[in-house]
Amino acid sequence: MDQPAEIEAVEPENFESVQSTVETILAEIGKIYVGQTEFVRQTLIALFAGGHVLIESVPGLGKTLLVKLLGRILGCHFGRIQFTADLMPSDITGQPVFDTKIQDFRFRHGPVFTQILLADEVNRSPAKTHAALLEIMQEGRVTVDGTTYDLNPPFLVMATQNPVESEGTYNLPEAQLDRFLFKLVVDYPSAQEEDGILQLHCQGFTERTFDQQVDRLLDTEAILRIQAKCRQITVDKKIISYINSIVRKTREWPAFYMGASPRAGIAMLNAGRVQAAFAGRSYVIPDDISEIVLPALRHRVIISPEAEVEGETADHALRSLLKTIEVPRL
Repeated sequence: MDQPAEIEAVEPENFESVQSTVETILAEIGKIYVGQTEFVRQTLIALFAGGHVLIESVPGLGKTLLVKLLGRILGCHFGRIQFTADLMPSDITGQPVFDTKIQDFRFRHGPVFTQILLADEVNRSPAKTHAALLEIMQEGRVTVDGTTYDLNPPFLVMATQNPVESEGTYNLPEAQLDRFLFKLVVDYPSAQEEDGILQLHCQGFTERTFDQQVDRLLDTEAILRIQAKCRQITVDKKIISYINSIVRKTREWPAFYMGASPRAGIAMLNAGRVQAAFAGRSYVIPDDISEIVLPALRHRVIISPEAEVEGETADHALRSLLKTIEVPRL
């Protein structure tokens, strides 16, 4: 693989360098991927926090292109699995195959052995296939026939589901939803952004040649260093109490049938640290937490039937809940 174009940007001696690195990545992605800046930024937060992303959007918004771009710019291997009703767990993880040369079985690695994985239309497969992802997403490894195979870090799953078409789909198990750091809802681009997309294609852009238009900025070691740097961010006890109050409040909020688990608090803590690093700070502030409440919790709570009949949504209820929590002063 070619060497990173700006390797100096990935030596995070301080948190300002992390901020500049992220800004450089966003600018490089913006050469090809027009608009959706917040979506891209939150995906990077998930990557550097060591989490995964569930994306809810209609087809045609460039999710596959973004995965390819991230792989190119971050110097990571990327792959894609198209989930279907007949997809088997072994189609994801891989399976032992008999090798006639050695007269024994050897493990054939499945497509999950990559670093950035697009799990497209993940809700089109049944529960037994979803179960294959649980260990992979939580522990970064695959166990087949009693043998464990580790995935190379960093590892990011970007799973998509179509919110409109429900025929032939399955609801994701709560255990799997809880393993996604964020659930991101992506809407159509603005008129200006869509005009920019058309202009780009008018100039001859194709997805087959995009790698010639962007530079590789990072490598695996640089990403792992930034992840380690983000874990050094200071979190005040008041911030921890603030996170705890938000999570516990979801369990007694009248609009929710089920509240968030303790894993939700850990997700908010890790994402808040990355938010602070992206801002060039060595400490977390309340705004870092409040900005990630919706993506971190919207898939971890269940609206009660009564609230759903009244047209309540998880996002609206979480916004109302957040207003009742006292913001700490540092």
